[in-house]
Amino acid sequence: LEGMMRLIALCISLPHVLPLGVSPLRASRVSRSGPLRAVAELIRNDASPSLAGALPDCPPTVWDADDLDVEYWQKKYSSESSRACPIELVATDAANAQGEAYFRERKDEFAALLAEHGTIWFKDFELMKDPVGFRKFWEALELDPCLDPIHTSGLRKFLSKGDGVYEEVNKQALSKHYIGLHNESTFKKTAKSGAFVCFKPATVSGGEFLIADGEAIFRDLDPEVIKTLIERKVRISVSNLDLDVLGPLPEELKKQAMGKVGEIVDAKIAPKFDMDLDMIWGTDGKEMRLQAIEHAQSPVNRHPISKRPVWFCNMHNHARFLRDRRPCRVPEVGMTDVYFGDLSIIPGDMLAHVNEVCERNIVRVPMQPGDVLLCDNYRVLHGRDIFEGDRLHAVSWFGDDALEESQDGKPGDLLNSFINNFVVASDPPWGEKIGALGAFSPCVPLSAAFIPTRASAASAGMDGV
Repeated sequence: LEGMMRLIALCISLPHVLPLGVSPLRASRVSRSGPLRAVAELIRNDASPSLAGALPDCPPTVWDADDLDVEYWQKKYSSESSRACPIELVATDAANAQGEAYFRERKDEFAALLAEHGTIWFKDFELMKDPVGFRKFWEALELDPCLDPIHTSGLRKFLSKGDGVYEEVNKQALSKHYIGLHNESTFKKTAKSGAFVCFKPATVSGGEFLIADGEAIFRDLDPEVIKTLIERKVRISVSNLDLDVLGPLPEELKKQAMGKVGEIVDAKIAPKFDMDLDMIWGTDGKEMRLQAIEHAQSPVNRHPISKRPVWFCNMHNHARFLRDRRPCRVPEVGMTDVYFGDLSIIPGDMLAHVNEVCERNIVRVPMQPGDVLLCDNYRVLHGRDIFEGDRLHAVSWFGDDALEESQDGKPGDLLNSFINNFVVASDPPWGEKIGALGAFSPCVPLSAAFIPTRASAASAGMDGV
């Protein structure tokens, strides 16, 4: 039983690492990368002390989806003037000369732009071309950094821990995986906003960042589809654990074993993800498949500040019906799916409609070194196209709480450090190899592979993107 528990822990903790051929033997590389991280700390600006151990937890998800008049809001959105999302802001020589002072002096202006447009695309700025400068950017805007929503799972890796910067998805093994639209959110936790930075675009082609306005998706969905989904709610399965080894057991013993395995996963493994997961057998018709499934939730939410409804659902990225129609090499343990709230199957035509509306509203953003997309995470969904070559993007998340006192090894960080330093055997840090990889998560499962997308109509100043 103890051995089985270890196997289950490994399967659930590493659903997106196992397929990449990463061997624990590579952990020997960690010792060689340590000195480089130490050098990075030495050159840190004295005015910016290390944030290692000081980031507060990701704030709880603010749910407000009851008594929503779909027709009223769809008509209202359709009658409103179109707003660019993202809105583009291009650096001038004078702005670059000011450095972080440029952002500090205009933080209120940028906050208003973010509230109106959902995303600001900061272009051609010199400041944000490395993690330290990127941190100065968001500190100048007085944004409060926080942990990733699923940081405690160990599936998120820092690019620069001392600057609160996580790695995004850059690894070659996943370069041909299309990441569908999603909010960085679970049923339990949601970052208020996020800043995505490009340190190095794909050296050959592709890798564009994808942005879609949740208000526009809400506006364009068939009212009957959206009302059905709101009424019936959705549940997201974040991992599959196939235990066919239990199948040959006598029926009574098999039931006991299945019950015991479910208890072990629920008590020992699921809490590490801090996602309010239920462990359920056979949801998709496979008797010996144990799925980790989030609680029922609305696919629509009111924005916590504006109170305007938005499409707030990761269906475009998580639905297996859609991913099965995209090239996908992710193994079964890493596959996700979306069901109705009662765990019945969502019809394919409904999922296809959601997909079409999402694709119609995607804006493709070809970010260059130093470019930053500052996104309202409640309003805007994001993704990433396939790419060729080396690529390095990163992200910082923001909430409402002040920094905590440094607590090395505080609860929730131990699993993260263990998996990334010893099991995953992390890639070399910033400065040694400019092609580092972000670990994966049920939030961004990367099991959504490439599907051709259509950009929305050209936004003002977007050069046709």
